[in-house]
Order: sequence, then structure tokens, then C-alpha cells
Amino acid sequence: MKYRFTHGATADNLNLLLSTLERLHHIKDLHSLLDSILLESRSFTRADAGSIYLRSGSTLRFSYVQNDTLFRNDLLCNKYIYSNQEIVIDEKSLAGWVAKTGSPLVIDDVYDISKEEPYTFNRSFDEISTYRTKSMLIVPLKSSNEEVVGVIQLINAMDEEGKPIPFTEEMTLFIAQFAFHAAVAIERALTLRDQVLRIVKLSELRDPEETAAHVYRVSSCATEIYLSWAERHSVPRAESDKMKDMLRIASMLHDAGKVGIPDSILRKQAKLTEEEFAVIKQHAAFGAKLFENANSEWERLAWEIMLNHHEHWDGNGYPGKDGGIGKKGNEIPLSARIVAVADVYDALINKRVYKDAWEEEKVFHHLRQIAGKQLDPELVDIFFDIHDVIRAIQGKWQAEGSVLKS
Repeated sequence: MKYRFTHGATADNLNLLLSTLERLHHIKDLHSLLDSILLESRSFTRADAGSIYLRSGSTLRFSYVQNDTLFRNDLLCNKYIYSNQEIVIDEKSLAGWVAKTGSPLVIDDVYDISKEEPYTFNRSFDEISTYRTKSMLIVPLKSSNEEVVGVIQLINAMDEEGKPIPFTEEMTLFIAQFAFHAAVAIERALTLRDQVLRIVKLSELRDPEETAAHVYRVSSCATEIYLSWAERHSVPRAESDKMKDMLRIASMLHDAGKVGIPDSILRKQAKLTEEEFAVIKQHAAFGAKLFENANSEWERLAWEIMLNHHEHWDGNGYPGKDGGIGKKGNEIPLSARIVAVADVYDALINKRVYKDAWEEEKVFHHLRQIAGKQLDPELVDIFFDIHDVIRAIQGKWQAEGSVLKS
């Protein structure tokens, strides 16, 4: 990782901070924002690893993790992002102490903390992973009204030879200033997420299948599939980051058009008639109408996904082009093809009012059967390449409660 902080060069550091904050300002999705905040924090300090916890009532909820040493050769390292770890906000843990007091904490060696301190270092992760945590810098994320909304943990500042060294006072001051502005960006991203979830909640009131847990799983799966596709196609990092940011938000609204379908059809537990299914198919066009006058790129992407995610690779999907002929192959936007894979998988692997959850092997068999027919075959291949990450996503958002706390 390139070391970006310049000791003693105040003007350079200020320019660096301002340019970084400008980039954060344009990120809409919460997960993309946390990824960038953590990456920038580590880049400033040459930290080998780090994590972000967001506050949820009286606990801190694990929200993002990066570790150059452990994840360097792990192609499925994103599965660690979808952990459900929580820490009570009290003085017993390092992160809990920072969240409770609102003060930064700098430790040169976590294995040498004085017994007089109220907090201790939890060695369990080191023991399981054989990683050696040494120096740590833990900084609160404070909102505009001085409330702690989360905590940044940076681990093992590295010297030129790649050996852990203590975090300096300059690093602490710089990251504390950066964390304040990062917290404001997090507040903004949380506001947008809540607005999107209100639309999802409206859909949920009409359609018992369109739950917040479902849309979180679909949007997360879609994002991970896209990132693997982008890597396979050598998409520049700036371009893939921008798409990732928009896709996670936009894909949450893929079935919002179901609000326009009558309850007698939407809530029917028996098999639909041909006439009823024809009505159901209108939800793609209904959803697109919600964003037909889109004012931003992510809204235009939402329109694209809503309209096209039921098109089939072989041209037998809906709503189709003018004249009713289905879009085929690459005529279907990539975003919609990705969401289609994520949506089909999630619908099969989870219980619905009209069906029990399928066993994973049965789902995998079905996906292989419809690859090249209903679904883009390359994207199905990518799905199987990252199935451990997909499993982790399912585990994180199996229930509504986990969404409320995420």
C-alpha cells in the first residue's frame, strides 16, 4: 500500500485530506463508503489492517474489514465483510472504550496493556488466524452533533521493511480529523439508505416476499458478482468502484414496481393463472415508471434494473422491446443480468409463502440448468466462483432483525 501521509508537511497533508474528502462526498452507498474510509485511513498511516464498527443502540456492529497480510491471497476475502460480530459499548474492550468515552486510543503493543487499564485486547482472532496484532489506533466516528456513530480500528502501522511500528501522534491527529468528516459522510449515506428502505417497506406492506432482508441479500450478491465480473474484464478500479457504489443501492429497488399489482394476485399462495401472471409481469414496467425522470446516475441505474431484470438470456423474458419481443443476450443491460442471478438464487434458497427453501445443491443444479437460457452463463460461472461469499451474505441477512441492526 502506498504511504500517503507526510510527516511535518502540513500544507501537503491538508491538501491530501481535502482531496480525499471530496471523493468521499460523491459516494452514495454505505458499504462502498465504509470500504473507502477504511482504505484511505490505512493508506494515510500505512496500517496493515483495520475494521469499522457502526453503532447500533448500546452495541457496536462489525461493518467492514481489510487485512493485507491475511487477505492478500484469499480470493474470497469479501466473505469476512458479512460477519455479524457485535461489541458491547463499555470500557472492557478497546473499541467499546473508544465508543463510550469518545476519545482516541493509541496502543504501541496490545499484548502489553497495563492491568490497571479497564480494557483488554481480545486475542481470539489472532489465535485463530495466526495473525499478530501489535500496534493499534482506534478513533471514534462522531456525527455533526458530537454523537459517536461508530469506530475506526487501524492495526499495525508498518515501516519501510514491512514491520509493525507504533502509530505516531501526527497520525492520530490526522485520522481524528479525517474521522469527523467521514462520520458526516456516513450520516449522509445512512439517510439515503433509509430513504431507499422506506420504498422497500412500502413494497413489503403489499408483497410479503419483498422484505428488507431479501433486498439486502440481492443487492449484496449482485455487488459481489459485479466486482468479480469487473476483475475478470479488467475494468479500471475507478470505474468499478463507481458502479459498485450505485449498483448496491439501485438493485435494492428491483421489484418496487409490485406496489402497482393488486393484492388478490400479489398475495395469492396458489399457482397463478396465465391471466394473473400477465398482470404480475407488469411490475417491471411499473417500477421503471418510478424512475423514468431520474435525476442521478444511480436512479437511472435503478430504472434500468427494474425494467430489465426479468428479461431472459435466450429472449423469452419480459417486458421485452417494442412489440413484445424479449431482449436477448447482451441486449439486456449488465446490471439487470447480474440482479437476475442474485434474485433467482435468493428466491430459491429461502422460504417463500408458496414454497419451502430449497437445499443448496438443488439450487446449484437449477442454476446450472438455466444458465444460457434464463441467465447469463458467464455470470452464473462467476456466482459459483464466489459461492462462499454468497453464503456469508445469506448468513448475515437471514432475518429482518439483522437488517435493522446493519
